[in-house]
Amino acid sequence: MAWQSRGLRGSSLEELINMTNEKYREHGLALIQKIPTPIKPIKLDKEKGHISLAYFEKSSTVDYIGVVQGIPVCFEAKETVKDYFPMQNIHPHQISFMQDFEKQGGIAFLIIDFTALNKTYFLPFKRVNEFFLKIQEGGRKRIPLSEFKDENIISSKAGYFLHYLENLKQFIVENNL
Repeated sequence: MAWQSRGLRGSSLEELINMTNEKYREHGLALIQKIPTPIKPIKLDKEKGHISLAYFEKSSTVDYIGVVQGIPVCFEAKETVKDYFPMQNIHPHQISFMQDFEKQGGIAFLIIDFTALNKTYFLPFKRVNEFFLKIQEGGRKRIPLSEFKDENIISSKAGYFLHYLENLKQFIVENNL
C-alpha cells in the first residue's frame, strides 16, 4: 500500500539512517542528530494527546547534523522513484546552509536513495552545488543517474544499515581534507 501523505516520503530512508547513526554513536564513531522540522501547532487533540493540525513555522536547514571523529558534518536524506534526482527537492535555503557550513570547515553531503533501483548514493555537496549553479545558468533541473558513481553507492556492512561513513572517509582521503 502506498502512503497517501507527502509528509511520510523518505521516512524509511530516514529510519535506516537513524538506526545507523545510533550504532555509530554506540561504537564511538560519530554523533549525528536528526534535526526536526520546526512546526507551529494549531490544534491539539487532548484526548489522543497529539497535534492534529500544524503548519511549518520556518524553513528547516538540513536533515542531519553532527560530528564524525572531530569533523563537523551535515547532510540531507532524499529519495526518488525516478532514474534521476530532481534538484527541486533541495531548497535554496538548504543550499545556502550547506555552503555556509562548508565555509566553516564542515563537510556537507546528500544521501540519495533511488528506491526503484534499490541503490543509495553518497553525493558530496561540491557536486550538488555544481548542479545548482548550472541550473542558475539555465541548465538541467535534475541530476541523471549517469552522474552518480558506483563507488559512491552506500552499502550495508558490519551491521550498519547504510554505512555512509565509509563513503565519507573515501571522500576525505580523495580530497585531502
